[in-house]
Amino acid sequence: MGCDGGTIPKRHELVKGPKKVEKVDKDAELVAQWNYCTLSQEILRRPIVACELGRLYNKDAVIEFLLDKSAEKALGKAASHIKSMKSVTELKLSDNPAWEGDRGNTKGDKHDDLQRARFICPVVGLEMNGRHRFCFLRCCGCVFSERALKEIKAEVCHTCGAAFQEDDVIVLNGTKEDVETLRTRMEARRLRAKQKPRKPKAAESASKADSSEALLAPSEAKSGKPGEAGPEPQEKRGAAGPRSAANGASSGKAGKPGGPPKRSIADSEESETYKSLFTTHSSAKRSKEESAHWVTHTSYCF
Repeated sequence: MGCDGGTIPKRHELVKGPKKVEKVDKDAELVAQWNYCTLSQEILRRPIVACELGRLYNKDAVIEFLLDKSAEKALGKAASHIKSMKSVTELKLSDNPAWEGDRGNTKGDKHDDLQRARFICPVVGLEMNGRHRFCFLRCCGCVFSERALKEIKAEVCHTCGAAFQEDDVIVLNGTKEDVETLRTRMEARRLRAKQKPRKPKAAESASKADSSEALLAPSEAKSGKPGEAGPEPQEKRGAAGPRSAANGASSGKAGKPGGPPKRSIADSEESETYKSLFTTHSSAKRSKEESAHWVTHTSYCF
């Protein structure tokens, strides 16, 4: 039997019964959920974000997860529903003044009270250590205890005053029933975002007809066809003809027919100093003796 040397086996060593179910320590589970990142398993540090299922993450861990495009990327259950940074909300947490952390543990011989939480509810003052239910608002990211929302019923946030609905309240680290409810809300919310409102066919046809008429109107005006232009434009053209002829006769070479007559500076009532600035003034005109001849003085002329 292999019991050499006088060893005496006991019953539990020879008879193997059914395996005992390992029970998870509730305190250790609460510490892991509320103090460590669900994705990277590192200690939570600001900025802290939460997904639509109420799980806590470090923001840098989520960014690294989304930027990782390698084939070896492990898509676990903790982050399979996170598609972009819009899927998470940055939390606005209130610090616990009674939490010291590692400030007094310089030698490493101080007992760490894991039941003491880093954050508290800003309304009631309960510690966020898993003993009490906490939730956050998707619209603003503020975190409260569920007791505060029940005792102080309001349609606006207690901290920032932002309006919220019942669908915006997400429980942090809830039970399995809470997670299933939040998952149903998340899928319905994403389905509504994908379905864009479409116009009815009658409205689309009417808008297309209006746009086609608006496009045809300037083209008909430019073409000037007698059938399309109508009698009114012809009458206007006929009335404009004699006016333009009269304007052209009065202005002469000074202006184009149909335009306003040009006024000469010499005929204006301005001062002589002002008139001398223009080439039409008598001082700007030269006599034949002062004017230069058109012979080009180059080396070929001599």
